[in-house]
Amino acid sequence: MVWTAYKKVRANKGSAGVDSVSMEEFDANRSRHLYKLWNRMASGSYFPPPVKEVEIPKKDGKVRQLGIPTISDRIGQMVIKDYLEPRFEKIFSPNSYGYRPNRNAHRALEAVRQNCRRQNWVIDLDIKDFFNTIDHQKLMLAVERHVPENWVCLYLKRWLEAPVLKTFGILQAKQGKGTPQGGVISPLLANLFLHYALDKWLEQTDVTVKYARYADDCILHCQSKAHAEHILKAVNKRMESCGLQLHPGKTKIVYCKDGRRRDDYSVVKFDFLGYSFQPRTTKSRKTGKMFLGYDCAISISSRKRIADRLEELKFERVSFKSIVGIAHYLNPKIRGWVNYYGRFRRSELSKVFRLLRVRLIRWTRKRYKRYRTRLNQAHKWLDRVRKQFPYLFYHWKLGFSC
Repeated sequence: MVWTAYKKVRANKGSAGVDSVSMEEFDANRSRHLYKLWNRMASGSYFPPPVKEVEIPKKDGKVRQLGIPTISDRIGQMVIKDYLEPRFEKIFSPNSYGYRPNRNAHRALEAVRQNCRRQNWVIDLDIKDFFNTIDHQKLMLAVERHVPENWVCLYLKRWLEAPVLKTFGILQAKQGKGTPQGGVISPLLANLFLHYALDKWLEQTDVTVKYARYADDCILHCQSKAHAEHILKAVNKRMESCGLQLHPGKTKIVYCKDGRRRDDYSVVKFDFLGYSFQPRTTKSRKTGKMFLGYDCAISISSRKRIADRLEELKFERVSFKSIVGIAHYLNPKIRGWVNYYGRFRRSELSKVFRLLRVRLIRWTRKRYKRYRTRLNQAHKWLDRVRKQFPYLFYHWKLGFSC
């Protein structure tokens, strides 16, 4: 079990924890590290080290705290995750898509698309600071209902109670709440908590409500505005009883307005998993005529995130000898953007690739003196390169005109 968990953790890569031991350093003395972990877990004497806190920026300008366990601790968590996951999968709802085998964000998005076509109103739920407010006592009640093994419960409690090394160097103890967002076991425990706090309760409360949940992001579908308002009040009370709180500024009721649903309501757009759902002009597959539909495409905030990423890369300032080097450097990133954000309405990515073209032109004018003062000639040169090597960049291969 430890060896299998190690191979998964190694494949996932990741940075070092509080002990500053990287994966390369861990592999250099792998046998000793794995034997030590196995010996202590098998005897019940394993105590997890503190979790290292790192901050990553959020799209609203704030920061999100991630907890990074040590490599050995991630392997230990993976052992328990692999042991419990098949058991929990038997009870989880088919409407839950986050951090589960054979399920992904695209399947959640497709479910929301289909539900939006059938139901007129949407509740966009946002749980405030979810991972940091999970109640340990309530979570362990759910765990103990399905996990009779004392040794598993022992380690889960220790991981929940493990202190956090804050970014400013202070060791902070847990106060009976929270699970590190970044830990291997955290997504599984979060799914179990929300299975009872939301999924199962919702299915027992009102079977007419359709929903799709990806971790703590949840979209509920109702047939009328009055129904949506009633369900939102009930969900709010349910969250409070579970020690959670809905974000008042981000939770909202949305009307799925399109060509056949024409009621007057101000909020007709919501974001989910990097996509924006809103009224969009759509071409009928049967008749070829245009009509107003309700569908998803890459969101403005996601496009801005990609633009910021291109700014961070600053590839036009790096001394690549040829455009081939830039293509090798950027293609893995472009492929990732297309594979995720191009699943629905791929043409919307053209706005992203126009920004990329601007940066390629900047590199051209910096690399070749003859184009420094001749912008139009630089554009023509790039067009000639594309014509000669249409598969050089991944988005060129797919037919994007940018």
